Amino acid sequence: MRIEGFDPVFDGNSRVLILGSFPSVKSRAEGFYYGNPQNRFWRAVSSFFGEETPATVEKKREFLLRRGIALWDVVQSCEIVGSADASISAPALADIPRVAKGETPILCNGATAYRLLTDNFPEIAPRAQKLPSTSPANPRFSFAAWHTALARVFPDEAAAGIFTKGLTSEKN
Repeated sequence: MRIEGFDPVFDGNSRVLILGSFPSVKSRAEGFYYGNPQNRFWRAVSSFFGEETPATVEKKREFLLRRGIALWDVVQSCEIVGSADASISAPALADIPRVAKGETPILCNGATAYRLLTDNFPEIAPRAQKLPSTSPANPRFSFAAWHTALARVFPDEAAAGIFTKGLTSEKN
């Protein structure tokens, strides 16, 4: 059965595009990105800015737009078993260049998002950086890697030391 992903979250003030692969089962049930409470995405980005993790879909969307973060998945629709990226088949790719305009930096949440982007959008691939997946299944996740990448995009926040307040003891 073919499953549809989500529309992108972005506006004219977006300073970075963060790309995942495809929404998990829990995200699809919630109707928004990174809906599994065990996924570390929301904790990683909100802690960089010294903020609490947004609790609702509405607050998550508001946070992204207020902070200049565009969010989307490389795969717009596909066939998938559960939430495993390895089971994605017959993917229809999102129109990533529509959101990744100009020189917008791109942060890829995990190897699958990075591979799909670089294999299919070579013209924007040089702007992409692969980060460790925030999935709870990834034992190599690092808040520090995420915060360092965000600091390159948001140097004022990094210079103010905001993101150091958000570092946790979970495998920095």
